[in-house]
Amino acid sequence: MEFKDYYKILGVTADAEAKEVKTAYRKLARKYHPDMNPDKGSEEKFKEVAEAYQVLKDTKSRAEFDELLKYGSRSGQGYQPPPDWQRSSGFRQQSGTHSENGYSDFFNSMFGGGQGFGRKDNMRQQHIRGQDVEIEIPVFLEDTMGDYVKTVEYKIPGSANNQLEDIHKKLKVTIPKGVTDGERIRLKGQGKHGAGNGMAGDLYLHIRLVPHPLFDVQGHDLVLALPVTPWEAVLGAKVTIPTLEGSVSITITPNSQSGKKLRIKGKGLKGKTITGDLYAVLKIVLAGTTNDKAKELWQALSETNDFDPREEWSTQK
Repeated sequence: MEFKDYYKILGVTADAEAKEVKTAYRKLARKYHPDMNPDKGSEEKFKEVAEAYQVLKDTKSRAEFDELLKYGSRSGQGYQPPPDWQRSSGFRQQSGTHSENGYSDFFNSMFGGGQGFGRKDNMRQQHIRGQDVEIEIPVFLEDTMGDYVKTVEYKIPGSANNQLEDIHKKLKVTIPKGVTDGERIRLKGQGKHGAGNGMAGDLYLHIRLVPHPLFDVQGHDLVLALPVTPWEAVLGAKVTIPTLEGSVSITITPNSQSGKKLRIKGKGLKGKTITGDLYAVLKIVLAGTTNDKAKELWQALSETNDFDPREEWSTQK
């Protein structure tokens, strides 16, 4: 079984903060997403990146992974796991190399993913229902705004005992409007064939929303960091901002503070029964360079304004 260094996959260090891990994942997810990158192997890279983030974003699973890393070593060849890592206490083993739940065998051995075929006495029964198949489906935020038709390809594993070959299937499926991250969609009878007259298993699609470069998701609401100049914040301004359905114009009122939220109703994600809002959060930014004339104006402003943003500190005891 191949050892996977999830930190190396995301290109971060083992002491990286959660925000850094999330940023690295977003960048790589966009880079390798099959709909964005047609290169051979991009889909596998996307799955590997998603798996790494699945482990490192969760405090508990990251701690388990870090526990394993403690007993290995690093060299010019990269991370070397301990010789007996596959037998280490606390990590479950799984025979075989195929992962029917979409994760690698390494992930399944650590976190108990995947399910076996069941007890041998059940296999002797005349009619056996086919096994379910579960795959992950990456979906862009833009595609959740309406019904979205997507072609999915997956593999139904054969039986090693009966020497049956894997079956490769391709389906056109409709991803309904308003799907959310982690949602499961069931396609009845599209899993593994049953034995005898047993019913076929089902196919389950696990929805994974692809991180957006501009919007953060909070339930059905979207949050956009809106950069504004100091004079726009002081004097007020009309600015154009992006949404998932085109651009809209909003008004920034005079004397707006950094961090102020402007609500744009109905421009969030569309749910099955509700529609979220878009919140533009003001972020006052300065130019990277300042010329002599601008410095003079800033100096004049400082001399005509007695505002002290730290005034309340002097009143605290």
